[in-house]
Amino acid sequence: MSNYIVIYVTTSTISEAKKIGRTLANEKLIACSNIISPIHSIYNWQGKTCEDKEALMMMKSKKKLFKQIVKRVEGLHSYDVPEIIAMTIVEGSRKYLSWINEETK
Repeated sequence: MSNYIVIYVTTSTISEAKKIGRTLANEKLIACSNIISPIHSIYNWQGKTCEDKEALMMMKSKKKLFKQIVKRVEGLHSYDVPEIIAMTIVEGSRKYLSWINEETK
């Protein structure tokens, strides 16, 4: 099961999240992206505590594609330091994981 991951990316707007999600899906880097918006983010940036509304992307892919995904997201994203983190899928239905495998490189 550890060949599959969920990648979290936050964006400034839902339209930015859709653009990134469509691009990565079209390029077969991810099988899908779920977008949750708005989320309320509280974070430290350049010495200040900030609060913003953002969109959260939850993308499913293969672990071996993570470096390519990071490079592509960094090129498409508006933030200087975008959140791009991955967590291993520990368990999943055989059919769903097979679908991820078929829909990605």
